[in-house]
Amino acid sequence: MSAVFTVPNLISFVRLAAIPYFWWVTLVKDDIPLAAALIFVIGTTDWVDGYLARRLNQVSELGKFLDPLADRLMIGSALLAGLIADVVPWVIGVPLLVREALVGAGAAFLASRGGGKLAVRYLGKLATFLLYGAIPAFYLAAADVGRDLVAPPAWSAGVLGLMLYYVVGWQYFSDIRRTLRGEPAGSVSSPPTID
Repeated sequence: MSAVFTVPNLISFVRLAAIPYFWWVTLVKDDIPLAAALIFVIGTTDWVDGYLARRLNQVSELGKFLDPLADRLMIGSALLAGLIADVVPWVIGVPLLVREALVGAGAAFLASRGGGKLAVRYLGKLATFLLYGAIPAFYLAAADVGRDLVAPPAWSAGVLGLMLYYVVGWQYFSDIRRTLRGEPAGSVSSPPTID
């Protein structure tokens, strides 16, 4: 029971609970600057819950499930709502959604075959960090909040984050193949990985 009600897990629960509020703010209230702030805050708490889990020695299996779930749902929500509200460029948003769907399907397939979970990669965390900066910046630029200041870094971080996401996606699919063949992910016989 105590492994459920840890500080990091409670933060992850709050992150998950904030996602429906984000949808309401974006599509019903049409408060794009507030939506940008929510993406940033929820993204920041991604780092906080991981740090606290390690610092407080409260790493749990539930936390290892909740943290990436909250990331995926928030990024997917920010992209989809941003595309609907016409604040995220299609050339960034659509490829990111496709990648999320492909990796999610691959992870579900691996789990259905008893292969467990995919290990989170450092490069994936870096890509997520870049996207948690780029996406709210696109929101702010669309709301004309410092457009000339935020649009260039949004595009730079968005394009780099997108490229890294696909590199890591390829690594995840390599991990899935190796795991299903009974080899350890990133084994010596496999091609070298970036991380």
